Amino acid sequence: MGTPELSVVCRNCGSEVSPYVTECPYCGTRLRKRAPKLEREGDEIRVREGRRERRLRKSAERRERRLARAERRGELLGKPLATGAVILASAITYVLVAATNLTVHDLGAIVGPVGDEFWRYAAAPFVYDDAGYLFVCGVAIAIFLPPLERRFGSLLALAFVIVVGAVGALAAERLAIELGSGLPLVAGGNAVALGLIAAYVVAREAARRAHPENAYDPVAVGVAATVVLLLPLFEEMADPWAALAGAIVAGLLLFAARRRTPV
Repeated sequence: MGTPELSVVCRNCGSEVSPYVTECPYCGTRLRKRAPKLEREGDEIRVREGRRERRLRKSAERRERRLARAERRGELLGKPLATGAVILASAITYVLVAATNLTVHDLGAIVGPVGDEFWRYAAAPFVYDDAGYLFVCGVAIAIFLPPLERRFGSLLALAFVIVVGAVGALAAERLAIELGSGLPLVAGGNAVALGLIAAYVVAREAARRAHPENAYDPVAVGVAATVVLLLPLFEEMADPWAALAGAIVAGLLLFAARRRTPV
């Protein structure tokens, strides 16, 4: 049932009067055509709703329920689900390699020409056999993927990671074969990590120009990129061409997305 207002303000004299009267007792101005009908509910007296009032109340209740559902969906989208999934998948492959007889090649790493096993391009960026390599890439993903995920949602962020990683793996394998630089060895997420850093810079650069006071720290971003670029010196499966290709394709994707959906 609708709850009546505590008072009504007369639009002529400005006095507060009872909502149950039809005329202002101070100036005689007509306030409504008829007094509202009342009904008793327990110890309370409430305004009896007409069809119009009932329809308006139900419409308002439906609108409130829709807003509540939208808020819950927004809270779900705001959680870094893709970030957690990427890091968890990478950690699982490391544990499997360390604790079982499975090799990185069994789990999807590229060791030699891929041939018709195209799935390796998508799987290789999630395969690790070195804890330090996993730690560096995991930290970069944990820092630079959530802003992307908050902006585009978990599904698009996850698709972005897969595409960037796959392009990096493809570029590394093809270049190793074409340049004759040896057997292609590609695994781990250095392409994803550097690609996310590049995407972050592209996304934040427009905001930095518009609002210099909210600029990101270029020194910190530069240090992160340098660490990822130096990974091939310590991990043979962290291919430098994969990282560079990942950064290029990620930057291009974010540049195109930024033109369509400006920050």
